[in-house]
Amino acid sequence: MRRWIQAVALCTWAGMGPAMVQSSHAGQVPADVHAESRNRLPPIDRAELDVTRRAAHDAAAPQSAAALRLHGSGADLRFSGPLGRQLTELAILTTAREIDQPYEWAMHELDALAVGVDEVLIDIVRHRKPIAGVGDPEAIILEVGRELLTTHRLGAQTYARALARLGQTNLVDLIDLMGRYVSTGATLTAFNQQMPMGWRQSLPLPFTHPTDIHADSRSRLPLRPGPYTTSVSALYGRMASPGGIGPFQIRAYGQGLSSLESRVGERLTMLAILVTARAHDSQYDWTMHEPLAVAAGVQPEVIEIIRHHRPSTGLDEQDAALIDFARELFADHNIAADTYARAVSAFGQTDLVDLAALMGTHAADATIFAAFDQQLPDGVEPRLPLR
Repeated sequence: MRRWIQAVALCTWAGMGPAMVQSSHAGQVPADVHAESRNRLPPIDRAELDVTRRAAHDAAAPQSAAALRLHGSGADLRFSGPLGRQLTELAILTTAREIDQPYEWAMHELDALAVGVDEVLIDIVRHRKPIAGVGDPEAIILEVGRELLTTHRLGAQTYARALARLGQTNLVDLIDLMGRYVSTGATLTAFNQQMPMGWRQSLPLPFTHPTDIHADSRSRLPLRPGPYTTSVSALYGRMASPGGIGPFQIRAYGQGLSSLESRVGERLTMLAILVTARAHDSQYDWTMHEPLAVAAGVQPEVIEIIRHHRPSTGLDEQDAALIDFARELFADHNIAADTYARAVSAFGQTDLVDLAALMGTHAADATIFAAFDQQLPDGVEPRLPLR
């Protein structure tokens, strides 16, 4: 909440350059956006929430990703959401396909088959085949995922079809789920998590992964000492994720986002947020954080390099390493060995794990903002040039 309030206050700060107060037409919003919430969802009625979610409502900043998620079911989105397991696994597979994440795909292809998702449908997702002939609601899930995750937008017509077919609660759950797996995929990609030995990689990829992994952990991080917390899937009787491998094991190398800023400084956390927002064309996340980044000491020339996709040549090594790392993570979905080596040298293993988690968190938020067309607060000028 503190950062959101600071961002609004700083939007009129004289040091930001061009004035950020719009003219009298500033309050206008797209036809499918509510004037009060400034997104595609109506203002939430706090009285309709249970006690736990009322507390979340009170803690959430207005016009934030957390506030948008409150329109969902509040259920465990993977295992007990009202979408049901078949549609849930289809949504996760669609996400894994669009971000070229083979480990995420492999784990969920097994679950999808086990809960009854048709192999033909899985193959359509795997090879990005046309969805003509696919029935709803499966077709709309593929359409939403493909459009949202490749263009970082969701057109009004696509949104209207999805809302009509799924209903508001299910649609919020769907987008939230996709965003969460974008975040998980970022962790897996950042540390080059490869398939466990003996597991088939069945996702066609436009690149070859670097070989800078440990033989036992199958990632760029050394295998942590056991014992490991593992589980056997009740669906197919196989270990859901081998010991020491996967996103939870990778994240265990970090110390958590709550202490990241105290370790690397607010300037670098703001830089990570900006480069993530730029990679996702997230006008809302960029504009609300740019003044905070300036206040934290990010120089205008660094901001301009990120804003306009300019090369990081000549920047401080930490800045350049972080910018290049994030750009490859979200644009290529594959981080080169030398880019990773520079980043781990600049930040260390622990902090890089948490920086990647921070970027994944904001990638998930960007997904939510794009789907529901979150507009800037009234009177705030957009700072990100978009097509």
